[in-house]
Amino acid sequence: MKWDKKESGNFEDRRGMSGGGKALLGGGAIGIIILILNMFGGETGQTIGNILEQTQGSQTQSEQTQTRELSAEEKELGNFSEACFAYNNETWAKIFEENNKQYQEPGMVLFDDGVNTACGSATSASGPFYCPGDKKVYMDLRFFEELKTRFGAEGGDFAIAYVIAHEMGHHLQTLLGTSAKMRQLQQGKSEAEANKLSVCLELQADFYAGVWAHYNKNLLEAGDIEEALSAANAVGDDAIQSKMQGRVNQESFTHGSSEQRMEWFMKGYKTGDIRQGDTFSALLN
Repeated sequence: MKWDKKESGNFEDRRGMSGGGKALLGGGAIGIIILILNMFGGETGQTIGNILEQTQGSQTQSEQTQTRELSAEEKELGNFSEACFAYNNETWAKIFEENNKQYQEPGMVLFDDGVNTACGSATSASGPFYCPGDKKVYMDLRFFEELKTRFGAEGGDFAIAYVIAHEMGHHLQTLLGTSAKMRQLQQGKSEAEANKLSVCLELQADFYAGVWAHYNKNLLEAGDIEEALSAANAVGDDAIQSKMQGRVNQESFTHGSSEQRMEWFMKGYKTGDIRQGDTFSALLN
């Protein structure tokens, strides 16, 4: 991906800092399981998200102190992430204005190991996630090494760009009221039915990521879209369940199959039309 260094007042790099927050569910084997279940944590994830939601507003402040110097590679990845974040904000501000809607820029935080949020404390085991309580995207960039080594994604910078755009999609859903409506619809539903609604929300975030890529074709290089599709394929619910359990249970899907995630990303990329992203009508009717 072609990019220039861009700065945002709403971007924080807390890597190399202590006081990031205690682990909500711990690391080790449990952490790995959570990571698997919450690939792209979505709007505070699904499993971990339910716990985070219960602790809404319980953020505890701790003093941040520098404990290590970031490597040159880490600094470059941080600059790239900030540029992607800025490109997303520029794109969505323009699209919202064209549709007579008010865009509110979110925040983005890079962290190591653990972090305190308005949705509670979380660890890197939750994967990248968006917290509606403080309207911030949270990412431990080491997630992408896991994505590549454990789950067979190609890697590459546009895999990172895709995940950032996906999490930004959850911010759009918060601004547009989609997330609140989905949570309301989930009330009183069986677990399987509630999961279907979650899948719709996640696939719409993939669609929005594709729309962002459509509007930024001038930044794309050969192989970028393939990197995004490889990441989407690797984190499909069926791919993860098959790899980790040896079987697939569609009723337990919360993010969508590999095919669905790639399909909705490509629909957004090809059309660039946010009006075509109604995954709820497409999948539930």
